[in-house]
Amino acid sequence: MAHPDGPATSSLPRHPVNARHQRHVLTLAAIFAVFVAVSGWQPWYRHDWLLENALVLLAIPVLVAIYRRLPFSRLSWTLVFAFLCLHELGAHYTYAKVPYDEWSQFLAGVSLNELLGWERNNFDRVIHFMYGCLLAYPVREIFLSLASAKGFWGYFLPLDLVLSTSALFELIEWGAAEVFGGELGAAYLGTQGDAWDAHKDMALAGLGALLTLIATALINWRCHRDFAREWADSLTVKRQDA
Repeated sequence: MAHPDGPATSSLPRHPVNARHQRHVLTLAAIFAVFVAVSGWQPWYRHDWLLENALVLLAIPVLVAIYRRLPFSRLSWTLVFAFLCLHELGAHYTYAKVPYDEWSQFLAGVSLNELLGWERNNFDRVIHFMYGCLLAYPVREIFLSLASAKGFWGYFLPLDLVLSTSALFELIEWGAAEVFGGELGAAYLGTQGDAWDAHKDMALAGLGALLTLIATALINWRCHRDFAREWADSLTVKRQDA
């Protein structure tokens, strides 16, 4: 695997050539296919499940292209896999009705909502946080490979993309709710009566991404001698001779 802070050059592989890497990705893909099948077995609201999985269908060609063209690490594939599985869980129950509190009471005898002082089903909020937390690192690898992002830009651009795609998703949710209306629109939107739901979702996605990127920066700062120089160089104006 290419160095996480190394330059994206033509020497980087255009697709995974390591057999262990290939097995890892194919295993995750097979497990996710099973997860989708289980999620689709008698979901609480079939039409919402179909609507939620429309985005997964759109993501599949993108993920295939990444697999074929980019040197994506096994860590990144695992993070993407984890997020998609959480999404399928929300799609099965609808995000506003995932019974995590009942599960916590059954397994630990404790109400998670009471413990954290939550007054609503916050599974959707958790998933928006995890969107940023889990996907910021894979997005960073894309910027390192395709845009040769270095230093500051290798951390700012992933954060920026997570925030912008979060805003785009909120617009998609709003559009879908307007088009479908009724019970399906309400189930897909999942605001649970909170007028600031979209703003909080975007803020949590940004917070998750920020925490992941700060942790990544701290690890690179500790492990790589050139971290400070590369960071400073990335903020220097590049002058070109006329």
